[in-house]
Amino acid sequence: MLFRNGSIVVLWLASGVFSALHAATAYVSNEKDNTVTLIDTERMEVTGTIDVGQRPRGIILSHDMKTLYICASDDDTVQIYDIEQQKFVGELPSGADPEQFALHPDNRHLYISNEDDNLVTVVDVVKRDVVAQIDVGVEPEGMAVSPDGRWAVNTSETTNMVHWIDAKTHELVDNTLVDQRPRHVEFEPDSKTLWASSEIGGTVSIIDTDSKLVRHKINFSIKGIHPDRVQPVGIKLGADGRYAYVALGPANHVAVVDRKSYEVVKYILVGRRVWHMAFTPDDRYLMTTNGVSGDVTVIDLAELKPIKSIKVGRYPWGIAVRP
Repeated sequence: MLFRNGSIVVLWLASGVFSALHAATAYVSNEKDNTVTLIDTERMEVTGTIDVGQRPRGIILSHDMKTLYICASDDDTVQIYDIEQQKFVGELPSGADPEQFALHPDNRHLYISNEDDNLVTVVDVVKRDVVAQIDVGVEPEGMAVSPDGRWAVNTSETTNMVHWIDAKTHELVDNTLVDQRPRHVEFEPDSKTLWASSEIGGTVSIIDTDSKLVRHKINFSIKGIHPDRVQPVGIKLGADGRYAYVALGPANHVAVVDRKSYEVVKYILVGRRVWHMAFTPDDRYLMTTNGVSGDVTVIDLAELKPIKSIKVGRYPWGIAVRP
């Protein structure tokens, strides 16, 4: 069955209509297809596809789970998709080449990294206007907001820094030097610690939020894989506080890291060129986007092993899961 609304085409598999509307759904941005794939996370099957803007990468849900935001990087916009209505309801003035973004706990202020302009753009998603633009380093990418709402943090790939932005004043107040080409940042739930991946440096830096200093650095080594191919990108922190999961790019593995000792306890083989990850709502599974192989790997977190590969579009990049 085919539904059309302007430029939007959603293809639902007949057997998956009810499941897609009522079960937990994963939304996967496909960078080279200009689409988002929908996956039923109970059956782990594709249920539909949404046509979106050009080169979709960052993709997140509003905190109330009603809205999906999509970075259409080559269209220089963030698209707003209403999940209940199953249609796009507007766009946000994102600045040039939006790549990653993060939503403040207030569910209103969206922080967007503009890779081409060396800026972070802050947008009010209710008024749909720009609140501030902050100069950061060269090629900004990673973006996170602390759970306590105090800090917005950005990474610059060429400057090799983590930039600390006061979320109240929207001023850049500090910088932390990390290893080469930082790609992603993730706060611990208590906001006291930040994880930052460095793709070319091959490390993850553990940064103290108060001092803004690196207090530990995690290295990775996989037997039979050249160190140059071990490139940390996406990071996810398990809800139970036990493990962190680090996507290692062209090494085609996810590292499982003990969050107390910062030791790697296991490497899990996934698809080719793993980018980003998301947990299912019950925290039973971790889903990874694998750019080169064009699929999503499903990892059983109790067993720490892959159990399924789901074919999606070309170059899947980001993923968000709605309960």
